[in-house]
Parts: sequence; structure tokens; C-alpha cells
Amino acid sequence: MPDKKDEISNIPDSFDSVASAMVGTNQSGQVVLDAVYSGQLPIADIELDCAVLDGGIRVLSERAVHRAFGSKRGGSHWKRMKENEGGANLPSFISAKNYSEFISNDLKAALTSPIIYRVRAGATPAHGMNAELLPEICGVILSARRAGKLLSSQAHLAIQAEVLMEAFAKVGIIALVDEATGYQTDRSHDALRLLLSKYIAQGLQKWLKTFPDAFFGELDRLYGNDTSHGKRPQYYGRFINKYVYDPIENGYVKQELDKLNITDEGKRRARFHQWLNEEGRNMLIHQIGRVQGLMEMCPDIEHFKNAARKQRNVSIAPYLFDEMNKIIE
Repeated sequence: MPDKKDEISNIPDSFDSVASAMVGTNQSGQVVLDAVYSGQLPIADIELDCAVLDGGIRVLSERAVHRAFGSKRGGSHWKRMKENEGGANLPSFISAKNYSEFISNDLKAALTSPIIYRVRAGATPAHGMNAELLPEICGVILSARRAGKLLSSQAHLAIQAEVLMEAFAKVGIIALVDEATGYQTDRSHDALRLLLSKYIAQGLQKWLKTFPDAFFGELDRLYGNDTSHGKRPQYYGRFINKYVYDPIENGYVKQELDKLNITDEGKRRARFHQWLNEEGRNMLIHQIGRVQGLMEMCPDIEHFKNAARKQRNVSIAPYLFDEMNKIIE
């Protein structure tokens, strides 16, 4: 018979209290889940903090997703929350009123109930969302664009959503083939992450190199042309100058680019965007998206011109045109 000092006394706490101690709670009493794995997922020039929780739940940091969509909880977000009860407590990147009809009840429930997690014991808890929701969020933005409900100020978000959806689709089919063939056990551990980064870069490159085909497709529609099999008319160039380049800094940047880019013979040395640094190119992409979004909402060129008169000019920070500034100096 064992000695009394060797006996193990009963644990006085209930199962629930032991379980909660293992999982953890924050100061508000919310359950905080611990990550089994954590890392960063590159989305364009943003690193999304991500984690896999016990039970296989994949989460993305809500704050990182805010950065990916270029949003923040500013005054307009809080105003929307007061005016739109249906969008209350939705993350700011999806809380705009014109998105509401495209958000399913399941998506709304998931986004208004963030997952509280921490990457390691003792770390500050973070708000996360199920990673599977990111394609659904992109779908909401693209649905709003298809329905003509997207605001011109949101047009650049549709570009980001389109690039992401294409990249997700490519990586998804590769993952399925790898799983079906067993290749997933032989590929490198970060193969899919690198593929995603590659596909996103390729998608964005279409916007960096030149104006996308969809932009000219909208021009054709507005003017009633079909330029898919031939040269585009010169007035398309004048349209781009007037509605894409001229609004940037009230035309100042366009004037300086003309000085640099026009030879004595009147020819261009290079496309305007080749003078831009990375931040300047991002501003150009944003402006292209604004114009394309406005075109998509107009039935013809006259409606577009009337709507464009109400648009604000775009202001950018100094020295976005690095190569230009070097020459000017």
C-alpha cells in the first residue's frame, strides 16, 4: 500500500476551468486561442500575418487585411456604422453601405465575430479572421463592380480583388493536383506561398506595364468603337492624358513629364509610367482604377464626361517621380 505522501490529491478545479487555463482568456473574458503554427503570407507588397490554430483553423490577422485593402477605421467608418446598422462592427474594408447587398449572412456573421488568438503564450492577443473569407471579401467587391454599384473611389480595390482571385485560383488548382498525386509530400514547404507571390506579382505587372485591356475595352464601349483588331484612335491618348494624368497634381506632373519625355522631333522617349518610382506607380494604378471604375458605371462617353467633372484631382507626395526629379535638379 503506497505511503500517503505518494498519493496524488484530486485537482479541485472543474474541467472547464482547466480547459480555459490551457486556452486562455483576455481582459474582456473572450477566449484566446493559441496558434500551432504562424508566419507571414506575402500579398503584393504587404506581409499578412497568418497562423494555424489547434483544430486546423487558418486565420489571417485582421489588421494585416486592413493594410492589404488600404483601409483604416477613420471617421467615415464610424459614420457608416451609425448610419448603417447592418454594417455595424464590420471591418472597415467591407463596411461601406454599397457593399451590404452583396454580403451573405454567413460572411457577415463571421466578420462581426473575429477570432481572438495569439501566436505564442504570453503574446498580445490579435483579432483574426478565417483565411477562407478573403476570397469571399474579394467576391463582394467584384460583385459590386459587376452590378455597377462600386464607387469610383473603390475602383482600385476591385483591381486588387481581381488580382488576388486569379492568384488564389491558380494556386488552388496546383494544390489540388499535388494532393491528388501525392506530390505535396515532395514539394518544398513554402512552394505554394512562393507561387502565390509570383502570381500576384504577375497580375499586378499587367497594371504596371501598361493600361489593361479592360480599360481600352471600356473606352471602346463608351465611344462605340471596336479596336481589338486594329490601331486605337489618337483621341484615346488625349482621353488618357485628360482623365488619368492631368488630374494628378492639377496637371503639374504631366507638364514636367512632357518636358522630359518629348524629343526635339516631337516623339516620346518612353511611356510616362517609366519615370515613376514604386510609390508613383501605385498612384498611377490607383488613378487608372478610378477612371476605369467610373467608365464601367457610365453608358456612353457623354455620361462619363459629366460624371468626371465632379471628380476630385489626385494629390501625390513629392519625389514620387524619382528619375524626373534627378533630371530637374
